[in-house]
Amino acid sequence: MSNLSEILAGKGGDVLEIEAGASVFEAVQMMVGANVGSLLVTDGGDIVGIVTERDYLRRVTLEGRTDKDTPVGEIMTSPLIVVTPETSIDECMAVMTDRRIRHLPVVDGGEVVGVVSIGDLVKFKSKQQSFEIQYLTDYVSGR
Repeated sequence: MSNLSEILAGKGGDVLEIEAGASVFEAVQMMVGANVGSLLVTDGGDIVGIVTERDYLRRVTLEGRTDKDTPVGEIMTSPLIVVTPETSIDECMAVMTDRRIRHLPVVDGGEVVGVVSIGDLVKFKSKQQSFEIQYLTDYVSGR
């Protein structure tokens, strides 16, 4: 059974962070610049939450806040739900579905070693299925 370590091996373990006191505007700039949908939120070097595009829409836009005056710490999701590199892809998908979230930090030995998104999981599963289909096609056709 495939686990998250396989995704992280291909994707890398880059983890983008922003300080809880930074403005939501800075967070949005960072996410857009890096083409990601979430950032881990730190306070004094400790990871205290995650801020996502969805947090922005729900807690800034809909609540009538201004992104330049609102600190990330006010809109972040906390506490974090995390997984490990040994978590299976299917289990990770189930956690995301049950919790209605799209991003999960991957923690190993108390350290964040990466973040996976629902897109990462779907892409991995799709490649895996394509490989299996090709293998079966080759087997049936005697190649």
